[in-house]
Amino acid sequence: MKFLFDIFPVILFFVTFKWGESHPGAAQAYVTEFLSGLVSGGGSAQEVAPILLATAVTLVASVCQIAYLLLRRKKVDAMLWISFIVIMVFGSATIYFHSEAFIKWKPTVLYWCYAVAFMLAQFGFKKNLIRTAMESQVKLPELIWSRLSLAWICFFLVMGIANLLVAYNFTTSAWANFKLISMIGIMPAFVIIQSLFLTKYMEETES
Repeated sequence: MKFLFDIFPVILFFVTFKWGESHPGAAQAYVTEFLSGLVSGGGSAQEVAPILLATAVTLVASVCQIAYLLLRRKKVDAMLWISFIVIMVFGSATIYFHSEAFIKWKPTVLYWCYAVAFMLAQFGFKKNLIRTAMESQVKLPELIWSRLSLAWICFFLVMGIANLLVAYNFTTSAWANFKLISMIGIMPAFVIIQSLFLTKYMEETES
Protein backbone atom coordinates (compact mmCIF):
# COMPACT_ATOMS: atom_id res chain seq x y z
CA MET A 1 0.00 0.00 0.00
CA LYS A 2 2.81 2.41 0.83
CA PHE A 3 4.34 1.83 -2.61
CA LEU A 4 1.05 2.69 -4.34
CA PHE A 5 0.65 5.74 -2.12
CA ASP A 6 4.15 6.97 -2.99
CA ILE A 7 3.69 6.59 -6.76
CA PHE A 8 0.11 7.88 -6.79
CA PRO A 9 1.09 11.26 -8.36
CA VAL A 10 3.05 9.42 -11.09
CA ILE A 11 0.01 7.29 -11.95
CA LEU A 12 -2.21 10.38 -12.07
CA PHE A 13 0.32 12.12 -14.32
CA PHE A 14 0.31 9.20 -16.75
CA VAL A 15 -3.49 8.83 -16.83
CA THR A 16 -4.07 12.57 -17.26
CA PHE A 17 -1.41 12.90 -19.95
CA LYS A 18 -2.79 9.97 -21.94
CA TRP A 19 -6.29 11.42 -21.70
CA GLY A 20 -5.03 14.83 -22.81
CA GLU A 21 -3.10 13.25 -25.65
CA SER A 22 -6.33 11.65 -26.89
CA HIS A 23 -8.35 14.83 -26.35
CA PRO A 24 -5.95 17.73 -27.11
CA GLY A 25 -8.74 20.24 -27.68
CA ALA A 26 -10.34 19.49 -24.32
CA ALA A 27 -6.94 19.52 -22.61
CA GLN A 28 -6.19 22.95 -24.05
CA ALA A 29 -9.59 24.20 -22.91
CA TYR A 30 -8.91 23.04 -19.34
CA VAL A 31 -5.46 24.62 -19.40
CA THR A 32 -6.89 27.90 -20.66
CA GLU A 33 -9.67 27.88 -18.06
CA PHE A 34 -7.70 26.85 -14.98
CA LEU A 35 -4.05 27.62 -15.70
CA SER A 36 -4.05 30.74 -17.88
CA GLY A 37 -3.15 32.90 -14.89
CA LEU A 38 -0.11 30.73 -14.17
CA VAL A 39 1.19 30.43 -17.72
CA SER A 40 3.58 33.02 -19.13
CA GLY A 41 1.67 34.89 -21.81
CA GLY A 42 -1.66 33.55 -20.57
CA GLY A 43 -1.98 30.71 -23.07
CA SER A 44 -0.33 27.62 -24.52
CA ALA A 45 -0.20 25.70 -27.76
CA GLN A 46 -2.43 22.67 -28.11
CA GLU A 47 0.52 20.29 -28.45
CA VAL A 48 1.81 21.09 -24.95
CA ALA A 49 -1.63 21.25 -23.27
CA PRO A 50 -1.65 17.54 -22.27
CA ILE A 51 1.70 17.79 -20.47
CA LEU A 52 0.67 21.03 -18.73
CA LEU A 53 -2.60 19.52 -17.55
CA ALA A 54 -0.88 16.34 -16.35
CA THR A 55 1.73 18.39 -14.52
CA ALA A 56 -0.91 20.51 -12.79
CA VAL A 57 -2.76 17.40 -11.65
CA THR A 58 0.51 15.96 -10.32
CA LEU A 59 1.25 19.14 -8.35
CA VAL A 60 -2.17 19.03 -6.71
CA ALA A 61 -1.81 15.30 -5.98
CA SER A 62 1.62 15.85 -4.41
CA VAL A 63 0.31 18.63 -2.16
CA CYS A 64 -2.63 16.44 -1.09
CA GLN A 65 -0.24 13.55 -0.46
CA ILE A 66 1.95 15.56 1.92
CA ALA A 67 -1.05 17.27 3.55
CA TYR A 68 -2.68 13.88 4.22
CA LEU A 69 0.40 12.58 6.03
CA LEU A 70 0.82 15.77 8.06
CA LEU A 71 -2.84 15.88 9.06
CA ARG A 72 -2.66 12.23 10.12
CA ARG A 73 0.53 13.09 12.03
CA LYS A 74 2.44 10.44 10.15
CA LYS A 75 6.11 10.70 9.32
CA VAL A 76 6.95 12.06 5.87
CA ASP A 77 10.00 10.18 4.60
CA ALA A 78 13.00 12.26 3.55
CA MET A 79 12.81 10.81 0.03
CA LEU A 80 9.16 11.85 -0.23
CA TRP A 81 10.09 15.40 0.84
CA ILE A 82 12.81 15.47 -1.82
CA SER A 83 10.35 14.25 -4.43
CA PHE A 84 7.81 16.88 -3.34
CA ILE A 85 10.30 19.75 -3.60
CA VAL A 86 11.60 18.62 -7.00
CA ILE A 87 8.12 18.22 -8.50
CA MET A 88 7.07 21.61 -7.12
CA VAL A 89 10.06 23.37 -8.68
CA PHE A 90 10.13 21.62 -12.06
CA GLY A 91 6.37 21.27 -12.32
CA SER A 92 5.84 24.97 -11.67
CA ALA A 93 8.51 25.84 -14.25
CA THR A 94 6.81 23.54 -16.77
CA ILE A 95 3.49 25.32 -16.35
CA TYR A 96 4.85 28.87 -16.24
CA PHE A 97 7.11 28.50 -19.28
CA HIS A 98 4.63 26.09 -20.95
CA SER A 99 7.56 23.84 -21.82
CA GLU A 100 7.77 20.08 -21.38
CA ALA A 101 11.56 20.25 -21.01
CA PHE A 102 11.36 20.98 -17.27
CA ILE A 103 9.06 18.10 -16.36
CA LYS A 104 11.16 15.74 -18.49
CA TRP A 105 14.21 16.69 -16.44
CA LYS A 106 12.34 16.15 -13.16
CA PRO A 107 12.87 12.34 -12.88
CA THR A 108 16.57 12.71 -13.65
CA VAL A 109 17.05 15.45 -11.05
CA LEU A 110 15.10 13.36 -8.53
CA TYR A 111 17.14 10.21 -9.20
CA TRP A 112 20.40 12.15 -8.95
CA CYS A 113 19.28 13.83 -5.73
CA TYR A 114 18.71 10.37 -4.27
CA ALA A 115 22.15 9.25 -5.49
CA VAL A 116 23.81 12.31 -3.94
CA ALA A 117 21.94 11.77 -0.67
CA PHE A 118 23.15 8.17 -0.50
CA MET A 119 26.71 9.20 -1.34
CA LEU A 120 26.81 12.03 1.21
CA ALA A 121 25.39 9.75 3.89
CA GLN A 122 27.82 6.93 3.21
CA PHE A 123 31.02 8.78 2.41
CA GLY A 124 30.46 12.07 4.21
CA PHE A 125 28.61 11.05 7.38
CA LYS A 126 29.54 7.35 7.47
CA LYS A 127 25.87 6.42 7.59
CA ASN A 128 24.36 3.72 5.40
CA LEU A 129 20.78 4.71 4.57
CA ILE A 130 19.85 1.22 3.38
CA ARG A 131 21.09 -0.25 6.64
CA THR A 132 19.19 2.35 8.65
CA ALA A 133 15.96 1.45 6.85
CA MET A 134 16.35 -2.34 6.85
CA GLU A 135 18.53 -3.36 9.78
CA SER A 136 15.59 -3.99 12.10
CA GLN A 137 14.28 -6.64 9.68
CA VAL A 138 17.50 -7.98 8.16
CA LYS A 139 20.93 -8.76 9.61
CA LEU A 140 23.76 -8.59 7.08
CA PRO A 141 27.57 -8.37 7.09
CA GLU A 142 28.97 -4.82 6.95
CA LEU A 143 30.44 -5.41 3.48
CA ILE A 144 27.02 -6.37 2.09
CA TRP A 145 25.40 -3.24 3.51
CA SER A 146 28.06 -1.16 1.74
CA ARG A 147 27.50 -3.01 -1.53
CA LEU A 148 23.76 -2.48 -1.27
CA SER A 149 24.23 1.24 -0.82
CA LEU A 150 26.60 1.40 -3.81
CA ALA A 151 24.13 -0.62 -5.88
CA TRP A 152 21.38 1.92 -5.18
CA ILE A 153 23.70 4.81 -5.99
CA CYS A 154 24.55 3.23 -9.35
CA PHE A 155 20.89 2.44 -9.98
CA PHE A 156 19.80 6.04 -9.43
CA LEU A 157 22.63 7.41 -11.59
CA VAL A 158 21.81 5.01 -14.45
CA MET A 159 18.07 5.68 -14.23
CA GLY A 160 18.74 9.42 -14.42
CA ILE A 161 20.77 8.95 -17.58
CA ALA A 162 18.18 6.57 -19.06
CA ASN A 163 15.43 9.12 -18.47
CA LEU A 164 17.31 11.78 -20.44
CA LEU A 165 18.06 9.36 -23.27
CA VAL A 166 14.38 8.53 -23.62
CA ALA A 167 13.27 12.15 -23.17
CA TYR A 168 15.51 13.49 -25.94
CA ASN A 169 15.40 10.61 -28.40
CA PHE A 170 11.75 9.55 -28.31
CA THR A 171 8.33 11.16 -28.32
CA THR A 172 6.78 12.67 -25.21
CA SER A 173 4.26 9.84 -25.22
CA ALA A 174 7.05 7.25 -25.19
CA TRP A 175 8.76 9.16 -22.39
CA ALA A 176 5.54 9.13 -20.32
CA ASN A 177 5.34 5.36 -20.82
CA PHE A 178 8.94 4.96 -19.68
CA LYS A 179 8.33 7.19 -16.66
CA LEU A 180 5.51 4.93 -15.48
CA ILE A 181 7.31 1.68 -16.33
CA SER A 182 10.40 2.78 -14.43
CA MET A 183 8.31 3.23 -11.27
CA ILE A 184 6.03 0.17 -11.42
CA GLY A 185 8.35 -2.17 -13.32
CA ILE A 186 12.06 -1.40 -13.30
CA MET A 187 12.41 -0.30 -9.69
CA PRO A 188 10.38 -3.20 -8.21
CA ALA A 189 12.38 -5.60 -10.41
CA PHE A 190 15.60 -4.13 -9.04
CA VAL A 191 14.32 -4.64 -5.48
CA ILE A 192 13.36 -8.26 -6.23
CA ILE A 193 16.79 -9.00 -7.71
CA GLN A 194 18.40 -7.53 -4.61
CA SER A 195 16.16 -9.65 -2.38
CA LEU A 196 17.21 -12.80 -4.20
CA PHE A 197 20.85 -11.77 -3.84
CA LEU A 198 20.41 -11.16 -0.11
CA THR A 199 18.76 -14.51 0.57
CA LYS A 200 22.14 -16.25 0.62
CA TYR A 201 23.57 -13.91 3.25
CA MET A 202 20.40 -13.98 5.34
CA GLU A 203 20.58 -17.78 5.48
CA GLU A 204 24.25 -17.65 6.46
CA THR A 205 23.49 -15.17 9.23
CA GLU A 206 20.64 -17.32 10.59
CA SER A 207 22.81 -20.47 10.57
